[in-house]
Amino acid sequence: MSSEYQEVIVKITSTGTISLPKQFRRHMDVQKGDYVKVILSGDGVILRKATIS
Repeated sequence: MSSEYQEVIVKITSTGTISLPKQFRRHMDVQKGDYVKVILSGDGVILRKATIS
């Protein structure tokens, strides 16, 4: 991604799932089967690539 800050709107499914857009997955270097850390921060969330050992 070319800038530090980008946003998109995604829909939450009935099971609480969201889809992370392709450009975000590429930027984070994550793919199917990888783990991400979900951090609650104020009125939002932060996603970070996670390493499970």
